[in-house]
Amino acid sequence: MNQITEDVEAADPKEAEPQDEFVRGLSLVYQRLKQSKHLKKAMKEVEQSLLDLLGVRLFTIYQSVQNGKEILASFKGGDPEDTSTTEIRVPFSPTSLAGYVALSQRALVIRNVLDQQELLDIHPRLKFDRRFSDAKGWAVKSMIVVPIKDGILLGVLQLINFVGDRDFSKTDLKHAMMVSQMLAKQFRSELQSTQGPYDYLVQKNKITSKELDEVQRKVALYGGTVSRVLIEDHGIDADSIGMSLEYYYRVPYMKFQAGHTLPAELFENIGVSYLRKNLWLPVAGTKEEAVILIDDPSDYQRIMEIQGVLNARNYAFRVGLPEHILQYLRDDDGSDMEAGFDDVFSRLEEQGNVELESEEETEEENLAATSAIIQLVNRVITEADRLGASDIHVEPGKDNSPGIVRIRVDGVCRELLRVPKEHTSALIARIKVISRLNIAERRLPQDGKCKLKVRGKKLELRVATIPTVNGESAVLRLLAAGSAMPLAKLNLSKPNYDKIVELSAHPHGLLLVVGPTGSGKTTTLHGVLGYINTPDRKIWTAEDPVEITQPGLQQVQVLPKINFTFATAMRAFLRADPDVILIGEMRDHETASIGIEASLTGHLVLSTLHTNSAPETITRLLDLGLDPVNFSDALLGVLAQRLMRTLCGKCKESYKPTQHELDHLIENYGPEQFPELGIDLATVTLNRALGCEECGGTGYKGRTGIHELLTGTHELRKMIYNKAPLDAMRQQALKDGMRTLKQDGISKIFAGLTDYKQLLGVVAE
Repeated sequence: MNQITEDVEAADPKEAEPQDEFVRGLSLVYQRLKQSKHLKKAMKEVEQSLLDLLGVRLFTIYQSVQNGKEILASFKGGDPEDTSTTEIRVPFSPTSLAGYVALSQRALVIRNVLDQQELLDIHPRLKFDRRFSDAKGWAVKSMIVVPIKDGILLGVLQLINFVGDRDFSKTDLKHAMMVSQMLAKQFRSELQSTQGPYDYLVQKNKITSKELDEVQRKVALYGGTVSRVLIEDHGIDADSIGMSLEYYYRVPYMKFQAGHTLPAELFENIGVSYLRKNLWLPVAGTKEEAVILIDDPSDYQRIMEIQGVLNARNYAFRVGLPEHILQYLRDDDGSDMEAGFDDVFSRLEEQGNVELESEEETEEENLAATSAIIQLVNRVITEADRLGASDIHVEPGKDNSPGIVRIRVDGVCRELLRVPKEHTSALIARIKVISRLNIAERRLPQDGKCKLKVRGKKLELRVATIPTVNGESAVLRLLAAGSAMPLAKLNLSKPNYDKIVELSAHPHGLLLVVGPTGSGKTTTLHGVLGYINTPDRKIWTAEDPVEITQPGLQQVQVLPKINFTFATAMRAFLRADPDVILIGEMRDHETASIGIEASLTGHLVLSTLHTNSAPETITRLLDLGLDPVNFSDALLGVLAQRLMRTLCGKCKESYKPTQHELDHLIENYGPEQFPELGIDLATVTLNRALGCEECGGTGYKGRTGIHELLTGTHELRKMIYNKAPLDAMRQQALKDGMRTLKQDGISKIFAGLTDYKQLLGVVAE
């Protein structure tokens, strides 16, 4: 019930008392269900309690049937006249409410099931069959229908109210989800099914859990599929793997059958390359009921896409090995993006014997154009994007050592693969080709960029090549084009958030976000722009490159090669009637001077700077030769930030810190200011890293920002005007309410997001 409690903690404080009462009641129901060996009998005992807790007339609990095509109504609550022994089976289908939720695994809140337009807005085939309720004389009106799932779909919960009853609210949906979580635990316990797709193989001693972990880690790093590694490296037969998948997903396993005829009707307007990439295909049936073979039946996003593509009435699912699915599609060698690194290297060996012209440049161009090298580059980029990398480093080895490809994930580099020495230069050459660099020039550094489409997502890469003593090295920065992150989701402390909102409301002035490269400055600035982006404001941005786009903004890409610099863009903006101007970086005196001038002439100017702290930013700009009078008048605030790795949400462990740990954190935060955090030292717990499959065994996944916000108070402006020393300005900022990066990081340690080791990785001791 821990998850249930966590959900309640996120509820509106005004609802705290009713929520607490609900949790207490649900906990009692859960205990009664746990103590019973017969779920149906126990459900009858708690039927009225659940009806009262949920405040509903009726509820129906469906369980998924292990035929991959339907759910079965296992218990109906609230109908005293129900003595029927007839089974109610509902197919996976977008034509009924329970069937749609089973298919899509999406929760539904229906205000009025008799309002056909409301149902059509959810899905064009969705209908409510009122024959049963009419026969009972029930005036059914509103419903909540939620999936019961625990990794896989285990069933569906349906709540029903009548005409005249209250409409369902968000709190009712939350309660329904909590009940579904409770039922999922009970279903999983009753079924005694495995916890992972390959656990059955461990139970049958086909492989040890340690070996399975190593296989999954290898696949995560180098590509390919788990099933292929199990077959080739561990000698496990395909049918045993399929049986393991069947036990976990509770969907029948279908192996490859040579000569099996695929349904031509269901392949209309579907490209084979699309099916190869998405690893599913229709293997039988018609538009009335399509039988789908898929490698992961719990992937509801793909399943929703399937029903959108096929538009069949009902669906039945079979689970299969990726290799068998590709065999059905006659894909013997895989496609570019599907091939694993082992496949690519074997093809490189096959193509390595091709005779090439003797000139070195020609040889590299030819090697760079071979299909295997093209696949290798595609695979590296795809895998880096899948793992959430920000950068790819391709590094030549010394002498005859292999080259290394490393990726930076959450700010930390890790090795992705090693490339044979003879192919490293061809790999670099291919990167130079796609980024339109001079392939023959290997003595000078070069910069370029390219745009790709990876798994349907547009990706821009900024490429830099640098000559080393061992050969050329390349670094590719992945710039995933996306929308702005809301300001409220940047994990700013409440005082910092409130102050940023206040500063961004000013009609004019200068607001700076500072920090090293890759610290999330652009994300923060676009969060601020998103907050103030209203139709009454004209906003211009000049960036290099434009990584985040927002509707309503006029965004410009600067091109220094043609002398279209930040300063040039600023001058142009001032003639274009702006209210707000964002300048990607104040990297020189000219840009900074124009920015301050603009902020003094009625414009809000936002920009970035590469400095270590908020107070240092002031001295840096003064060192650029800015007029301290104008600068002090213009300055609204400086937000310094870093990105700090966060603990993996799946495996982090809470513990009681020692007194020494607490004293150390209090001392670093500042004993005078520490009480403002409102932490009860007698009951406080911290979190630490463990490591699991989800985080690659590191214990950390994702990053969060830590911030320090200096505001341009009257006292600080006087100090800027008089060019006061850095330490004096820092002390004044602290008096004005600024909290340092370290202090903000320590507050996030107490919030359970990270640990002190990660804080020391981004701020000085």
